[in-house]
Amino acid sequence: MTQEHAQQVFRAPAFRATFGRELRLLKTDDFSSVFNLRTTRSDAYFQAWIKPNGLPRGRIGIVVSKKIDKRAVGRNRVKRLVREYFRLHADRFVGFDIIVRAKRKFYRAHCAPGRVALAKLLERLVPCPAS
Repeated sequence: MTQEHAQQVFRAPAFRATFGRELRLLKTDDFSSVFNLRTTRSDAYFQAWIKPNGLPRGRIGIVVSKKIDKRAVGRNRVKRLVREYFRLHADRFVGFDIIVRAKRKFYRAHCAPGRVALAKLLERLVPCPAS
């Protein structure tokens, strides 16, 4: 995937410009239930877990530890990247709880390859809506 394709993947649709609480995993029990199911995929940048939730929307949880980046600026950069991808493609994740964990530090230069890696990882993780 090239940088142009990564920019097309992250192009904003005309709807939903917010990321409300109903789209996030907030409670420890919600995180635990997804971790316990053990349906996971990973790549060099991220590891992701998925579980059907039976809701008319998808929800996401993001884990970025201080091992990844000691500074909050770096951790927040990773979280923004994941949230933005999820927000723009929320229709693909309807009915699933997803947890994404960062596996390595993101420098500014790694943001574009990180976006591409995230897109590929979630394409492999989420089943096709037609199936």
